[in-house]
Amino acid sequence: MVSRRNVLLSGFAGVALADLLGRDAALAGMPGKLSSPHHPPRAKRVVQLFMAGAASHVDMFDHKPLLDQRNGEPWDPGEKVELFQSSPGACFASPWKFQPYGESGKRLSDIVAPLGEVVDEIAFVHDVVGKTGVHSQGTLLQTTGFQLPGFPSAGSWVSYALGAETDNLPSFVVLPDHRGLASNGAKNWANAFLPADHQGTVIRPSSPEPIADLHPPKSDFISPASDRAGLDALAALNRLHAAQRPDDDRLTARIRSYELAAAMQLSATDALEISQEPQYIQDLYGLAPEGPGVDDSTINAKAESEFFGRKCLVARRLLERGVRFVQIWSGNDNGFPRRNWDSHEDVPRDHEPLALGMARGAAALIQDLRQRGMLEDTLILWTTEFGRMPCSQGNLGRDHNPFVFTNWLCGGGVRGGTYGESDEWGFKPLDRDNHTTVYDIHATLLHLLGVEHTRLTVRHNSIDRRLTDVHGHVLHDLIRS
Repeated sequence: MVSRRNVLLSGFAGVALADLLGRDAALAGMPGKLSSPHHPPRAKRVVQLFMAGAASHVDMFDHKPLLDQRNGEPWDPGEKVELFQSSPGACFASPWKFQPYGESGKRLSDIVAPLGEVVDEIAFVHDVVGKTGVHSQGTLLQTTGFQLPGFPSAGSWVSYALGAETDNLPSFVVLPDHRGLASNGAKNWANAFLPADHQGTVIRPSSPEPIADLHPPKSDFISPASDRAGLDALAALNRLHAAQRPDDDRLTARIRSYELAAAMQLSATDALEISQEPQYIQDLYGLAPEGPGVDDSTINAKAESEFFGRKCLVARRLLERGVRFVQIWSGNDNGFPRRNWDSHEDVPRDHEPLALGMARGAAALIQDLRQRGMLEDTLILWTTEFGRMPCSQGNLGRDHNPFVFTNWLCGGGVRGGTYGESDEWGFKPLDRDNHTTVYDIHATLLHLLGVEHTRLTVRHNSIDRRLTDVHGHVLHDLIRS
């Protein structure tokens, strides 16, 4: 009788081994990809644009004429206000003008003017309410649905529910800010208690080595033959280890990651080769032929357009090659001088270059997906951990505002328009009894993918966990009929 161990050690090819291990796990009762969607999907892939540091809704998307009228006057919303880092200052009008765009006449700030080209396709949700004014907790809430670490990210849930569309690229890819990671680092795209192969794979498009350790280092001691022999020996040891631990998915995921890396040596290299794009596409995304260079002493709009636009273009190339979920970050958490959206000291200094860069890249992505026929089944979600206050902090800054802020969605069955409003200040939702939460955003995201959020659960520590915790309502008003 041939034992399972002997079969595993008999020299199966790596891809076949991963497939067999995955089948074994499924037969053992490990949940995974849905056999079919819960209902017909409107989208099959997602791009999440995350502005780390808390972007100001009242300076970009949510025009408040009352702030213009009372600029510099004492701010009194009629209730006690406790802020994260300061006491409420005077009314602080946006430093930028708002102009109407599109057939809808939606008003946008000058620093996001490039989005005016696509504004009628965007659904703005201006009454999103958070639960915390702490960056780390607010970021986790938006990325995982929980304020504490230890829960899977939205991208991991989508990968887990729908699986990959290709064997040559990860189903969930993360494109971080080129300067570093945001609050919580890799916890924002972790798999937590889901199988390990659903965590996000980090790619840095602006780096000389976009995917770490994908290729063997240059060395006089490494030849193709020795490299192959080393990988074969490692594969044999891994198979032996996996055979002795059939219920542990960590090594299975590692084996799959090695095999995926082998496939990515060709497919990912091709996806990242944006020089293959025609010049008019590179121009659309704001890419300079010589690249932006990296200068952390200043932030300027041209460089931010290059960095963010490059990530958006790479995202499109990844999506059309079968990646299911791409998370794009703007801003990091490296202290002073600020390189993120956390504008406590100087909103004009921080927001203008970041917003212009983001807006040009995001508008280009929407236009590019539309012209390729991909916008209909690609959902774009723009978010941040919370907003910023309508009053000043010091002379030019704004403190945290978790009481109301903006998300927007586009594509994937979404109908453009404005859904939900903040009050006349941009301080709290206009309707305080009926506002939007991150659970509603996540429920809507899953719904558009054909997944009922209350039915996508995993038993963990005797609790049926889901992305939306015990909350969430689908925002049907912003979905096209």
